[in-house]
Amino acid sequence: MKKQFKILLAGYGDIARRAAGLLSQNGYQLFGLRRTRLDPGNDPVTMVFEDLRDSSRLAAVLEQRFDVVVISMTPEAFSDEGYKNSYVAAAASFATAVKRVSCPPGLVIWVSSTGVYGQHRGEWVDESSATKPETFSGKRLLEAERKIASVAESGPIKPIVVRFSGIYGPGRNRLLEQVKRGRLVGADQPIWSNRIHSMDCAGVLVHLIERQLQGAPLFDLYLATDRLPVPMYEVQAWLAERLGVERQQTVAASGRANRRVSSRRLIESGYVFQYPTYREGYAALLDEPQRQ
Repeated sequence: MKKQFKILLAGYGDIARRAAGLLSQNGYQLFGLRRTRLDPGNDPVTMVFEDLRDSSRLAAVLEQRFDVVVISMTPEAFSDEGYKNSYVAAAASFATAVKRVSCPPGLVIWVSSTGVYGQHRGEWVDESSATKPETFSGKRLLEAERKIASVAESGPIKPIVVRFSGIYGPGRNRLLEQVKRGRLVGADQPIWSNRIHSMDCAGVLVHLIERQLQGAPLFDLYLATDRLPVPMYEVQAWLAERLGVERQQTVAASGRANRRVSSRRLIESGYVFQYPTYREGYAALLDEPQRQ
């Protein structure tokens, strides 16, 4: 009889729900873990309501013998304390809990961000680039990554970190709303933008899970971003043209990040983007929102 693999999606939010929809097509047994109550509707998951930061309760959950655990957190507040209490606390709890489990998961995927990089002069970054974050969020994310990496010491566990670039998609419309108001950055501000559609975020997680379950080799770290880093003014100009919006105000580019992120390792592993550039992704949002 073919084994039915068990997968736990911890921090069951938007990306995890999208991943669950894709994973269900292959007959996996799926569980969603989150602290707050959620009606999963038609989601193909069994819900577990526990706090990921409670290592004792988490260890009890992990005793159900999962083959794969995916952890995708959301900060409780955009502050140093918020990131510490979310990402760092969850990573520390998991590292503690997994030591108590008789049969730990073979694969743990931790969702992080390219915000752990500090480069800000348009440099290319990849998995070998130095991580010297200048923001509190980047520092806390990197701290959490290191705690997750330590679980490899607890047995035959493969921890993988996936660093997503700027995520956009249904419900993530800040840039669209800014463009609709005619608030555009100037072409004299060559600030690089790196993006990935939320469906590709889910697709990347599924891709890595399936490689693991098929026995294919995996690296410890992947950067996940679409195939076209692009200056922010170019993205906004394209959106403004599609929306028929004229510039009302020239604004400064927000944030200090200014780098080009490479997803070469991910692409070489065989991943094919559903939305390879911002054009395909935003066209889907603008033209067929009802299908997202």
